[in-house]
Amino acid sequence: MIFSMTGYGRAEGRAGNRQVIVEVKSLNGKQFELNSRITPLLKAYEADIRNELMRILKRGTVDLSVTVKQEGAGKPMQVNADLARYYYQAMSGIAAELKLEMDGHPEHVLATLMRMPEVVAADMDTLPEPEWLEIRQLITEAAERLSVHREEEGKAIEKDLLANINGIEALLKEVEQYEPARIERIRQRINGSLAEWTDKERIDMNRLEQELIYYIEKIDFSEEKQRLRTHCTYFAELAGNGQADGIGKKLGFVLQEIGREINTLGSKANDADIQKIVVNMKDNLEKAKEQVLNVL
Repeated sequence: MIFSMTGYGRAEGRAGNRQVIVEVKSLNGKQFELNSRITPLLKAYEADIRNELMRILKRGTVDLSVTVKQEGAGKPMQVNADLARYYYQAMSGIAAELKLEMDGHPEHVLATLMRMPEVVAADMDTLPEPEWLEIRQLITEAAERLSVHREEEGKAIEKDLLANINGIEALLKEVEQYEPARIERIRQRINGSLAEWTDKERIDMNRLEQELIYYIEKIDFSEEKQRLRTHCTYFAELAGNGQADGIGKKLGFVLQEIGREINTLGSKANDADIQKIVVNMKDNLEKAKEQVLNVL
């Protein structure tokens, strides 16, 4: 069984008097990469969050969003009264010096004070350990739901991958029907060339034998066919053996080997019908390569 690197997970819950919403999304990536949008309350636990997500998700580009909403009698904002008094005294001194009236509109003065720098600021209280553990549990729950989503998508990817590999094996069997005619054409071409050479000049039979052996080895692709079958079988075994960790990279390596054998088969074919089959093999191979990029 294989797992996709694409997925989505969500979890909601409470941590003390806070409502928490966790969302995790992932896309394919060569390594583990985390993009997080979290409240400042969780900055101290950022390394723990990363390690937990990496433990569950292994690999991919992961987007994490943690929304924490304060409820009840909490104090999300705080007012620096001493700083406001300082601003008021400074404003009163300037007003007296310029002979400006401040007592007529106290609400305007208060509104101005509230807008002064650092008079009103967010309450950066610390997150109690029990509440952090509750939030961590929600992050773990969201990541595990994403992993389930990955498994479901992985089943569809595995089906498509095996269909493409089976297609390559089926096309390889089609090559057999064209091999007798191919061999006969090559034999006729060699005989024609031999007749032409023997009529014109004396032939070194030892040299001719060496050249024929070299040529026959050059056009023989029986070994490539056997290796291609072996690679296809191994690919199917890897895809279905249930080892999810790093299987995507291994499958990619096997596809590279399959591609090498297909290319060599095409270069040795010297036959238009077999070349058409090789083109269809490459089409299946490219589809498999695109799919395997999203395998965990």
